[in-house]
Amino acid sequence: MKRALAVTCLAVSTALLSQQSQTAATRGPVRVLPVDVDPNDHEGFTQIFDGVSLKGWDVNPAVWTVKDGALVGEYTSQEGTRNPQTFAIYRGAEPSDFELKLEVKLEGEQADSGIQYHSYPPPLVKPRPGAPVFPQDPKWNLAGLQFDLSLQRDGNNIGILAEGGGRGIIGERGQIVHTQTGKTPQLLGELASTKDLASFFKPHDWNTVHLIVRGHTVIQRINGLTVAILIDDDTTKWKPSGVIGLQCAGPGSVKISFRNVWLKTS
Repeated sequence: MKRALAVTCLAVSTALLSQQSQTAATRGPVRVLPVDVDPNDHEGFTQIFDGVSLKGWDVNPAVWTVKDGALVGEYTSQEGTRNPQTFAIYRGAEPSDFELKLEVKLEGEQADSGIQYHSYPPPLVKPRPGAPVFPQDPKWNLAGLQFDLSLQRDGNNIGILAEGGGRGIIGERGQIVHTQTGKTPQLLGELASTKDLASFFKPHDWNTVHLIVRGHTVIQRINGLTVAILIDDDTTKWKPSGVIGLQCAGPGSVKISFRNVWLKTS
């Protein structure tokens, strides 16, 4: 009797396990949902600003200093004075595919900054007759793709994707854009409206920035939100690699600070 009961229990257990396996197979594979990107996840990254010196960086010493663990670009000009655009240029790499994470703070009503990437020294071009002349800092000036971080245009420049010294604004904040050789850039879709994104950036405070470049695809993120995506198939404009530069510009008194600068290359 006991043996018969044991055999029965084993048979029932086997049947239940088989049923569970069939049910799981019917339902399909277990879904693993994505999680938010952790801005403090630096696995595989290298810290390229040490917080205490300008090691690895090529800067105009009249503009850039290290203060309180941050790389700081500062002008103290009279209101309305147009300051030369200058970049703190990282000389440790000219990456092709990479990720960059950092924190940035903009101080000054017209503070104008950005991250220049796949960049190079711009050619000398004479301005068109009658066109405004913007002062440059020739030794520390760059052309190339730019993740714009400017408080100008009432902050509407924050997050746009542009090309300094070339195509100008390629995509406004919140846009997914595809460029092709010989064609007008195409709008593939929108991440969110400019109005929806306008309140997420914190002027005069620290903001997290995440830039991803893979092949011809660029993703720009601020404070956990994706603000612009570019698929750049314009072979006459795309540069496969180049230096990274952090911009300081804008009229009057401006102060632009960067800290916790991390780079991961493929």
